[in-house]
Amino acid sequence: MSTLKNGNSEENGKTGLSELIKAARSQGEGDLPVENWHPEHCGDMDMVISKDGSWWHEGTRITRAPLVRLFSRVLRKDEDGETYLVTPIEKIRIKVECAHFLAVRVDVEGSGKNQHLFFTTNTEAVIEAGADHPISVKTDPDSLEPTPFLRVRGRLDALINRSVFYELVEHAVEVDNQLGIYSGGAFFALGPKGVHNV
Repeated sequence: MSTLKNGNSEENGKTGLSELIKAARSQGEGDLPVENWHPEHCGDMDMVISKDGSWWHEGTRITRAPLVRLFSRVLRKDEDGETYLVTPIEKIRIKVECAHFLAVRVDVEGSGKNQHLFFTTNTEAVIEAGADHPISVKTDPDSLEPTPFLRVRGRLDALINRSVFYELVEHAVEVDNQLGIYSGGAFFALGPKGVHNV
């Protein structure tokens, strides 16, 4: 039985893992309107999305890919900076170490300003980078280590893994002394010239 950190459990009406799975499955297939759902906050669940994109519940890794994809469909990050699993009737806070997803592949079509980048995430979603799905890079001021992200939906991001990021660098161009890349008619800076030499 899954117990929420506020002391409520399945037995007294709050959502445990099995109820959450049932509620998520009941929403059907396709994109879900999670931004339009406004249930009450029911507490915290001991669930963590780690930096490597794996999901953990009560210290045990969730290894069933369909289950991870199911949970990913009801993810939402709110204005308070917290991430929740949301159904039309309940809202449960979880922990995220770095990002909500992991971008594990990029397919490049075209070149220059006509280039299109299609990212595949660890949940098998395919997202084209562009104005609605921007790429951003946080660079450590001391080590210059880049941490690149792709906006997936709402406030949810995918961490672009190292090999994919350096594939982007190989396709990058210099604009106004910035190294960057085009996709979907938009230009995304990857950092100052020379910072990501490989």
